Amino acid sequence: MAIELKQQLKLSQQLVMTPQLQQAIKLLQLNRLELQTLVSQELQENPVLEEVLEQDEELTAGELSDRTPSDDSVEATQQETAELTDAVSEPEPAPAETSDADKFDDIDWQNYLDSNPQTGLEQRVSGDDDRPSLEATLTGRETLADHLDWQLQLSDFDERERQVAAWVIGNVDEDGYLRATTEELARQSAADEETVERVIEKLQTFDPTGVCARDLRECLMLQMDACGMDDRLLRAIVEDHIDLLRKRDFRGLAKATGVTIEEIGVAAREIGQLEPWPGRAFGGDEPVYITPDIYVYRVGDEFHVLLNEDGLPKLKVSGMYRDVLVRGAKVERDTREYVHEKVRSAMWLIKSIHQRQRTIHRVMESILKYQRDFFEKGVSHLRPLNLRDVADDIGMHESTVSRVTTNKYVHTPQGIYELKYFFNSGVGKFDGDSVASETVKERIRKIIANEDTRRPLSDQRIAEMLKAADINIARRTVTKYREAMNILSSTKRREIG
Repeated sequence: MAIELKQQLKLSQQLVMTPQLQQAIKLLQLNRLELQTLVSQELQENPVLEEVLEQDEELTAGELSDRTPSDDSVEATQQETAELTDAVSEPEPAPAETSDADKFDDIDWQNYLDSNPQTGLEQRVSGDDDRPSLEATLTGRETLADHLDWQLQLSDFDERERQVAAWVIGNVDEDGYLRATTEELARQSAADEETVERVIEKLQTFDPTGVCARDLRECLMLQMDACGMDDRLLRAIVEDHIDLLRKRDFRGLAKATGVTIEEIGVAAREIGQLEPWPGRAFGGDEPVYITPDIYVYRVGDEFHVLLNEDGLPKLKVSGMYRDVLVRGAKVERDTREYVHEKVRSAMWLIKSIHQRQRTIHRVMESILKYQRDFFEKGVSHLRPLNLRDVADDIGMHESTVSRVTTNKYVHTPQGIYELKYFFNSGVGKFDGDSVASETVKERIRKIIANEDTRRPLSDQRIAEMLKAADINIARRTVTKYREAMNILSSTKRREIG
């Protein structure tokens, strides 16, 4: 069969992702803080955009309380965009004569003087709004390595020992354990093993107690030495039977040490007060502070949905650049095209933000309708819900609802939750109904919290208790939910006495 090239015409339809559509989709999945950052960036890059100042707003107290994106605002934005677009293509009548003062009404001279100290005029003292935020003045969090280096500078190490100590500290992980052997450290620092061991012993006296230990046994022994815990049983358990203690094999410990289980229980509780991870206080991720994107308030028997627009700049198109389009032929073509492009970009951004706010509001209202029992009574009354239910309710696609609920949080009378929290699968009941998986998790957590710690409930027993409560659930599902909540197994939850 011969291979040849041919040309043919084919007619097809496809969806083209315009830059405007891509921007609208991007805005839809941003949370409030990310949107605030994007708007601030647009204000810097697009000279046509201006922020509406508070003194320019004429909103009554009633308007502020019920302030939600409306269809009228979007339609007004569309009409304004059309008028500005027509201003470029259609000739405009000659503008009326204006005074020189009118031409500069839109210029904020105070901000201009503040940003240009070379004018020689005395600047006013900046107010609180112009000062950097408190977060911008905070210092970085001290790491474990920084804490050890600081103590090293205050210790009586000679120069050679300091060099070896730097290598040792560099091999300490975030939990406080030394993750290198003496031979490896000697090779890295070009020192003999005796010097390395001497340096390690000195570093093990540093704060936090137990740092630079090679394993859990050594870490606990260092802490026991520092606390003066000389009990024979405690030291025997830690030094010789640490593996049995980690497995909570109390019967094996009692047999190995020749004491009763009750004595083992007392010793285990004392050892449990020690810190197995000395670097815990210095490790971990920085705390993440959540700012709700939506508020749900209860007033009487009704719930009200309000968007959190605190700190989000309100945008408008500068009147100065509007005049450029109005003057039409009196402005150079390149200037007119540049301003037209920037105005069109600004109006599309404003329209996209309005559409985003309106979509989020509609999605939250739909969630409130489906999960009203949750908002009134709590997690135990959460219902199974999926994206399609909300999408069909508000007449949108599932992907749109998914983008709206991604990385966004709502403040409710029951606490702060991610919007994704309200969408969960259902666990069947024997009567044919279903219950939300989050509700089942909450029941498992309460069952474990109320159990007898000396005889913790197994996953099979918990499954039987849930079946008695008309919830059809398997043992492996209980195990999966328990592990998702970071709850230990029954063996590791067992306590003595």
